[in-house]
Amino acid sequence: MQSLVWEAPRVMVMREQERPVPQPGEALVRVAYVGICGSELSGYLGHNALRVPPLVMGHEFAGQVVALGAEAANKHPELAVGQLVTANPLTYCGICLWCRQGLNQLCATRKLIGAHRPGAYAQYVTAPVEVVTALPAGLSPRIGALTEPVAVAVRIGELAGNVQGEAVLIIGAGPIGLLALQVLRALGAGPVFIADLEAARLEMGAALGGQPLNPRTDNVVAVVRAATGGLGVPVALDAVGAAVTRANCVSATRSGGMVILSGLHEETSAMPAAEIIRREIVVRGSFAYTPANFAAALTQLAAGAIRLDPWIIEAPLADGGHWFDRLIEAPGAVAKVLLVP
Repeated sequence: MQSLVWEAPRVMVMREQERPVPQPGEALVRVAYVGICGSELSGYLGHNALRVPPLVMGHEFAGQVVALGAEAANKHPELAVGQLVTANPLTYCGICLWCRQGLNQLCATRKLIGAHRPGAYAQYVTAPVEVVTALPAGLSPRIGALTEPVAVAVRIGELAGNVQGEAVLIIGAGPIGLLALQVLRALGAGPVFIADLEAARLEMGAALGGQPLNPRTDNVVAVVRAATGGLGVPVALDAVGAAVTRANCVSATRSGGMVILSGLHEETSAMPAAEIIRREIVVRGSFAYTPANFAAALTQLAAGAIRLDPWIIEAPLADGGHWFDRLIEAPGAVAKVLLVP
């Protein structure tokens, strides 16, 4: 089969590889669509310790089951060859403290398809059957491939809590920011301010109901505080992950409010700790999603309640390296790139 292999920082090469054979308890999926994630962009640049070359990345995918390993039918009797599916790319032990609470994404032994094992930047990928889910009737693999990033946004909405009638700030109008915008608005938040340096991304945010702010021309913190009577927002989301965006979220959040950190651009950065302490601001991370969040994301996509169209680009898998570079340098009006093997 053909695979797109990350071989070194900023080096992606198409290679001929052996088609994988599903091991006991695994499904073999013919990949129809696979997305490019922001975490993979940092990996491509060599900035992500989770990913080590040579590696076939790709964890946002959908396709068709073409084979099942031994014991797969016993573990997942509803799954069958020929079904259109997506997969939660996080595998976990299922028995630890966090797994027993449904917080499987915090499992100390979790593994990620596309990092710890070969991913979906290939014609075929294997996955344990317990994380493979059939697509609802009528849902295309093109939209099903968005389930993973939508699940990230669902988790953010869950952590945000009751935002009914409240102003919210999102910094970062990439895919996660745009999806979180929709989730938070569906939860009743408003206005939802969304800040980004890219004018094209702000236009997408505005089209989805956000109030766009460009830090090049707008004082984000001042605008948000003015709109909230000087208080600040009860919830701010950093979907970038830089020192300045994290600090701006703290400054824009009201005393006793919450800053949610989702962006991973910088693995470490300074934080205004004294301000956080003196104003009793809660800072919490939002990592991935629970299995329940993943299921909810699939339901929302099937209902047409969340979207990234008309800003989805489809491209051949062989053009993946070009699109990695494009998304890093100048993404423009692109919310998601889906590669087609």
